[in-house]
Amino acid sequence: MEPVYARVRQEVAARADRLWDVSLALHREPETAYEEHRAARLLAAELEGEGFEVERGAAGLPTAFVARTGAGTATPSGPAPRVALLMEYDALPLLGHACGHNLIAAAGLGAALAARAALGEIGGTLLAVGTPAEESGGGKVAEVAAGLFDGVDAALMFHPGVHDWAWAPLTASAQLRVGFHGRAAHPTGSPTEGVDALGALIQFFNTLGVLDRRLPPGSHVQGIVTDGGRATNIVPEYAEGLFGLRGGTSAALAELADELRSCARGVADATRTKAEVTDVGGRYEHFRDNGVLSGAFAHHLERAGIALSQPAPGVYLGSSDIGNVSTRVPAIHPFVAVMGSEGSDHTPEFARAAAGPRGRAVMLAAAEALACTAADVLLRAEVRDGAWAAFREKAAQGL
Repeated sequence: MEPVYARVRQEVAARADRLWDVSLALHREPETAYEEHRAARLLAAELEGEGFEVERGAAGLPTAFVARTGAGTATPSGPAPRVALLMEYDALPLLGHACGHNLIAAAGLGAALAARAALGEIGGTLLAVGTPAEESGGGKVAEVAAGLFDGVDAALMFHPGVHDWAWAPLTASAQLRVGFHGRAAHPTGSPTEGVDALGALIQFFNTLGVLDRRLPPGSHVQGIVTDGGRATNIVPEYAEGLFGLRGGTSAALAELADELRSCARGVADATRTKAEVTDVGGRYEHFRDNGVLSGAFAHHLERAGIALSQPAPGVYLGSSDIGNVSTRVPAIHPFVAVMGSEGSDHTPEFARAAAGPRGRAVMLAAAEALACTAADVLLRAEVRDGAWAAFREKAAQGL
């Protein structure tokens, strides 16, 4: 495989300036969830220009796409291998690319172009997948549901961060809207006629505070009041809150959602209100790292002088729709630092780092490591078999 890796390095190096130009173009014109029209056009055009067959509007999402290359013909030993390189490119409202998705997109693009050029005609399929709205909405959730990852042997991406970690401790997440229906009344003229929906919502917050103290690691609830009534001289007949739930595993998230619904029913009974609980958007599943693939990526990244370690115990880094992919097929989501561990993503400082020299170096190193890992999966049956064995073992353990 060493000659293959050497060709990959050459191909990434030859495209280094162009990849950085693409990254900076995305950074200069940030687009939020499902509004990434310029980003999707730019990335799809780059892939199309180098021989990929591009399907725009994949999974019914206007800013998603899938670019394909390779024969994809089955062999007597089984189906042809299939690898997906994932690209995120949505930005954050007001903060721009403060999560570094411009680097994710450029690295995925570079990996796809380099792998295609280095491998030539392969007996498998290489996919470059544009995945919109990771920050809000979850394009990958829709793409999984549409079967876009069916038959894929490895889903590969990296994420810029403040740590050099081989995999991402990402929790499952969901949002629930909880509304309480009461009865309006004047608080002084007819105080006994009112049923205070806002009082019920406040009691619900207090109940969740008690619940939170006994939740397992990785699980918690955060909420805001989205409707607290209309006037101070009217007992609110309706009050509503929006609650973000996270669980260390998808099973823990489901249990937490059931607990929240039970708490809402209990508060409603105690306050003579009626509770209404509804899901808001799709759920993100917890991330299931594939040790075979993340180990291969870490090995290749070492050539650039970047050593990845295991995540710090007990630390969770939010949630992502890559979780929904990782519970269907072997996947990786390593973090590679573009600024020091004293920093944080989702900040203006991180947005600047995503357009700085360290960001460029990390993007190119990640592109090379991703392409080499894709080559491993496409050309080495033992890597594919090992990745699937590791995937099935974790699935059987519910991890």
